[in-house]
Amino acid sequence: MKAELIVRRGVLAIVFAGLLAGGVCAQGQDPTPQQPDIQNDKKDIRNDKKELAKDRADRNADQRDINHDKRDLSKDRADRNADQRDINHDRRDLNKDRADRNKDQRDINHDKAQLARDDQKYGANSAQAQADGKDLHADRVDRNMDQKDINHDRTDLNKDRADRNADQRDINHDKKDLSKDRADRNKDQKDINKDKKDLHKDRKDLRRDKRGH
Repeated sequence: MKAELIVRRGVLAIVFAGLLAGGVCAQGQDPTPQQPDIQNDKKDIRNDKKELAKDRADRNADQRDINHDKRDLSKDRADRNADQRDINHDRRDLNKDRADRNKDQRDINHDKAQLARDDQKYGANSAQAQADGKDLHADRVDRNMDQKDINHDRTDLNKDRADRNADQRDINHDKKDLSKDRADRNKDQKDINKDKKDLHKDRKDLRRDKRGH
């Protein structure tokens, strides 16, 4: 009986020892797979923060470009409008000078006809003929001055048109830049939103892994 009791106690001791060893082994093995998960989660969070900071910097740079493009666009539009006003002013001056030149030409034609009549009627050296000659000369001077004004107005008009066209090209270029920078800014904002979601998810994974640990 004593031998049998000793054997039973020995068996129970072995079984109990085995259960304890199994529990210790299980406890020792559980943290092992979780530890790399926690490290990976922390690494993911660091990477997410870097990506988020980079995308924010890109978004801010794009916003500065947008603000710069807006200022350029506003300035070029103001220049274009000023050039258009100059063009309109040049056209009015040109039309007025042409009207003056045409009037002077009519006066010249009238003076020529009058001079011919007075030469025939009073003689080439008569007082009337000499007065007609002076009128003709004065009208020719006026006509030539008006023609110079016309030529000057044309030069100004051509220059102002070239400036206006250059400003319009700048406006078109600014619009393209503005559109591109807005697209870049919007893309960066989408990246920021995605980075935030990733960061939130990785933090959630870290908390879950820590609780499991």
